Amino acid sequence: MTVRKIFDRNTILLLRIPFSFFLLPIFIFSLSQANTINWINTSVLFIVLHLFIYPASNAYNSYMDKDKGSIGGLKNPPPVTRNLYVASMILDSAGILLSLIIGWQMVLLILTYILVSKAYSWHGIRLKKYGILSWFVVVIFQGAYTYMVVSMTAESNFTLNWFSQKHILCMCIATLLIGGFYPLTQVYQHDEDSERGDLTISYKLGVIGTFIFTALLFIAANAICFYYFNAFYSLKHFIAFNLCLLPVTGYFLYWFVWVLRKSSNADFTHAMRMTFISSLSMIICFSVLLVINHFT
Repeated sequence: MTVRKIFDRNTILLLRIPFSFFLLPIFIFSLSQANTINWINTSVLFIVLHLFIYPASNAYNSYMDKDKGSIGGLKNPPPVTRNLYVASMILDSAGILLSLIIGWQMVLLILTYILVSKAYSWHGIRLKKYGILSWFVVVIFQGAYTYMVVSMTAESNFTLNWFSQKHILCMCIATLLIGGFYPLTQVYQHDEDSERGDLTISYKLGVIGTFIFTALLFIAANAICFYYFNAFYSLKHFIAFNLCLLPVTGYFLYWFVWVLRKSSNADFTHAMRMTFISSLSMIICFSVLLVINHFT
């Protein structure tokens, strides 16, 4: 089987490479808070994560789930074939090899991420079917763990000395931000998830409970941000953070009102719009902080 046949049109669509855009905020947040930035290694890591590891994870998850309904980034996903599994293995292997440029520590960190990602979807373990556990694993690895990997790479520091109060607070912020928004990406999939036996945290919370849960975690993240920015920067940084996220708050409240009126409004279109607005707003916010902290 040739590479061209493996990466056919359907496979490329199910890699959902554009969906990696939604995972970019934590990457930029980590860079913005790094003490120094090794731009060469950071650029390599960006390619490893966003062009190889994340798409491979998407592919493997789609192969295991065999979704027929809408999934993140695709309203009408194409049929799943064996090509998708092979493609995910190729991309993971390429990502690991490319990580060698950064160092053996990065290979171990990336390999750990890959194994956890596989355990999330693989039917032999399938963390995804355990609502609270799967939520915890996702938010830790897409939040705190990703922040740590990016920051360690940027600072070229893979020792325990990296775990300062500043970085630990940032890991908490990253985790709470991901933890709040992640259930919203599941809110329209309750029926399909439950049919597979995947009792996601959003399914367990219910539609209204998911929105309340998200609001509570965002409030918690904002509280830590208030302490963090005052302790390490200034109140102006905290105000700027909230101003950038006003579109997120506004659309969240707008969507919640419509869901209260009719639960069917918790659909794919609104969820993707919410994800896009939140990701874009956070990218702008953290990019501004990156410029302020490293280019002024």
